[in-house]
Amino acid sequence: MDAPSPSPPPTSAAADPAPETARPYPPPAPEPTEPGPRGVRFDFNLGARVILPARAEGRWRVRLRDLDTGNILFQSENQGAFVNSAKRWYVRFGVEVWDIAADGTVTELLAHDYDARGREVLILFPVGTLGDILAWFPYAARFADAHGCRLTCAMGETIIPLLRDAYPEIRFVTHAELQAEALPERAYATYCLGLFFDDADCIFQPTDFRQVGLHRTAGYILGVDPAEEAPRLALPDAPRPIADPYICIAAQSSTQSKNWTNPTGWREVIRFLKDAGYRVICIDRLPVHGSGIVWNHIPHGAEDETGDRPLTERARWLRHAAAFVGLSSGLSWLAWAAGTPVVLISGFTHPDNEFHTPYRVINWHACNSCWNDPRHRFDHGDFLWCPRHAGTPRQFECSRLITGQQVIAALRRIPGLVAGATADHAEAAA
Repeated sequence: MDAPSPSPPPTSAAADPAPETARPYPPPAPEPTEPGPRGVRFDFNLGARVILPARAEGRWRVRLRDLDTGNILFQSENQGAFVNSAKRWYVRFGVEVWDIAADGTVTELLAHDYDARGREVLILFPVGTLGDILAWFPYAARFADAHGCRLTCAMGETIIPLLRDAYPEIRFVTHAELQAEALPERAYATYCLGLFFDDADCIFQPTDFRQVGLHRTAGYILGVDPAEEAPRLALPDAPRPIADPYICIAAQSSTQSKNWTNPTGWREVIRFLKDAGYRVICIDRLPVHGSGIVWNHIPHGAEDETGDRPLTERARWLRHAAAFVGLSSGLSWLAWAAGTPVVLISGFTHPDNEFHTPYRVINWHACNSCWNDPRHRFDHGDFLWCPRHAGTPRQFECSRLITGQQVIAALRRIPGLVAGATADHAEAAA
């Protein structure tokens, strides 16, 4: 536990990751931010950190405790050290330091119990992702409520407009703004939210995210109730984008294993929805997406509202939609946050991985849930990743064997969907 400097996080990524070369999180202040007696400094930025100045005579005794379990996590006697706890997720640490004089006299110098009330706390989100941040943010807000701290959240700038006005008590900054304002230099505590694939020793997460769900892992990292909760969205008071009843779809994702690869699925679903009186609006960012030999196009029959547009505009389309049909990707999380009924199609992930929707579609007869299997390390660089059946006729069967019939059945379960479309269509025509 006695280390020369804070170690970086193990490999962390989001479901729609930033480039692997980018540093996922800004570093903490180089030395602890809280002053103590006789040059001792401490804080809770990526774990409990204590600096004990070098001394020629006598020695220090330092102890880290978990106040909630009563466990002594670390104890050492030394003549100067930098101590950093092994665990960087939320622990209600107790930090104690004693001076041991050359004659053996012991004097307690510092006894500090973690208390973030009224103090600056940073929660860092990786950039380059939508769904993960929407999934994790409610737990950050829950942490601020539980501790009464002054919370700053650092994230990608495109997502901040969705959340900032809905959470006026929380400060939102980009990673660049965090560094420019030297906010880490004032932080009492810092926590990183992410998917830590290679964290075998549970340094940055108390339990493997693949076992508890993509969103709920944030609750465990921050030590708050992991029950799911949709984030509040702050959206302009904008009218419906079109008068006709419509349903939004999104057919593109960051890897082929997330895409719905059934050859006729989208065509069948779109035909069903249009026959029921709906316009079908595709709100993907790209009309065509893929890599190498595999490229996916906007589904036939859908109207093209793709484009690199503000997320508030996407949320506007979703808020007024009768339903959303999508994948295990960011726009499904945005639809959930917007309060839209979500038909989520995925065999790549286990249903517990995402938010609960009664319209979740998976085919249990096919290979499934490889993303949540710790035996398979997801490769963000392999667009065609399929750990169990790559290069065989069974590749991507997890989604290919989800049929249009299954998705249509889920749509039929949404209360009033089919009858509502017919009535709205007739009213609009009149």
